Amino acid sequence: MNTYRTKQGDMWDSIAYTQMGDTAYTDRLMNLNRQYKDLYTLPAGLILTLPDEDPKIIETLPPWKKKVVIV
Repeated sequence: MNTYRTKQGDMWDSIAYTQMGDTAYTDRLMNLNRQYKDLYTLPAGLILTLPDEDPKIIETLPPWKKKVVIV
């Protein structure tokens, strides 16, 4: 699992979108970081655990929303 250091004003759905490619990961992100779940806007400097990609979420995305991995 990867981590993400928050910036002032980050929100759960924006982190899910920018880091994992879709807001569908928001619930999983919040569940992995339960100690901060009551915060809507996150302060700078928190280290969040990012969920692994879920093939079920990825296969339901339209092609233009799928994350492109450049090797």
